[in-house]
Amino acid sequence: MTGFDVIVVGGGPGGSTAAGLVAADGHRVLLLEREHLPRYQIGESLLPATVHGICALLGVRDEIERAGFVRKHGGMFRWGSSPEPWTFAFAASDRMAGPTSYAYQVERTRFDTILLRNAARLGADVREGHRVLGTLRAGGRVTGVRYLDESGRERTATARFVVDASGHTSRLHHDVGGTREYSPDFRNLALFGYFRGGARLPEPDAGNILCAAFADGWFWYIPLSAGLTSVGAVVRQDAAARVRGDAETAFRGLIADCPLVSELLRGARRATEPPYDRLRVRKDYSYDRTSLYCPGMVLVGDAACFLDPVFSSGVHLATYSALLAARSINSTLAGLVPEERCFAEFEARYRHEFGLFRDFLLGFYRLKADERSYFRHAGRVTGHRGDDRTAFLDLVGGMSSGDFDAFGEVLAEGAQLQLRGLLGAAAGDEPPMFPGGLVSTPDGRRWQVPGG
Repeated sequence: MTGFDVIVVGGGPGGSTAAGLVAADGHRVLLLEREHLPRYQIGESLLPATVHGICALLGVRDEIERAGFVRKHGGMFRWGSSPEPWTFAFAASDRMAGPTSYAYQVERTRFDTILLRNAARLGADVREGHRVLGTLRAGGRVTGVRYLDESGRERTATARFVVDASGHTSRLHHDVGGTREYSPDFRNLALFGYFRGGARLPEPDAGNILCAAFADGWFWYIPLSAGLTSVGAVVRQDAAARVRGDAETAFRGLIADCPLVSELLRGARRATEPPYDRLRVRKDYSYDRTSLYCPGMVLVGDAACFLDPVFSSGVHLATYSALLAARSINSTLAGLVPEERCFAEFEARYRHEFGLFRDFLLGFYRLKADERSYFRHAGRVTGHRGDDRTAFLDLVGGMSSGDFDAFGEVLAEGAQLQLRGLLGAAAGDEPPMFPGGLVSTPDGRRWQVPGG
């Protein structure tokens, strides 16, 4: 039996973020990933908060820049009552203006590998091909895990904390107690594949995501590098029979029902090289949990919550929850703040961020209106102090929580000065998000008591 400070289960963006930030704080971290990277994963469209917030904290932003991913400056929607598509640009928000006004469209095979290798560089003991079987307990606390190594031999490892970042198929999430609760509002099915030679939107929007509604749901259209395009139909439950049976025939029929996507794919062909040669189906059943933490264990990413993908929030919520968990673990291990208070902050902030996207999406699906109505809805949901368009941009950019505003290297200098002038606060001295809550340290890796 081997002892660590922290064991992270899962080597996706959430697991790599948690492992990297805890290892960088000087703790012994074991990361167990059941597969060998690179491996396929859905979810290719990132938000600026992930690139310029989380990736900057991890010290990996420049490497991602050099990887040559397609830049995403905003998005285009064919949604609601307007017959014409409408667009948004991150640069129109003061929080993202200037050199941080973009994100990337990424091939997850490459992006996830960059983050996992970076976690190892930061000091985590990364072991691929290791499958976790269950947790260990002692005295009402999770104390470690049982796992199979690459040879198939069962082993155990102990730790002060276990982070479950193993995704929506997690075998461990029940161990924190509580239940997984599925939303009755987002019961969709997604049928998706990849194309070569798909057209791009006109400049300056060529790298942007397109979301286009049609009679039975909506399409995503995501331009990736080397002429690869991710195309997916998200179909409502009452039309789910359309994606059963022959997937190829169903996909062609769905594309034909969405003229905007059909036109972009004129002359395109399905990708033939693995892992992009298959059509895939995923249940898009959004859920959260009544418990995200118990003594010694915390859930991050899809192991904790999952939300409809229309605003590309998956990687954002995974890495943001991992950041919150890492702060809580680092602060507890350092003896700075009691464990229960740290994880109360984790849960409050994570549920707040998840709730913003969920509540906005409820209205986004129900409203049959123009873009200004969606902007006003974003303002109501977030309580934004600026104009409604900016409220929408900050939400879809992952900036509504304000959690990255205090990091000097994360946001554009102009946005930093504006925010500090508004709050009268220096970096690391921002007010708590909730009454009696904690704030981050200036380096973003720990919690501290306000004014501490």
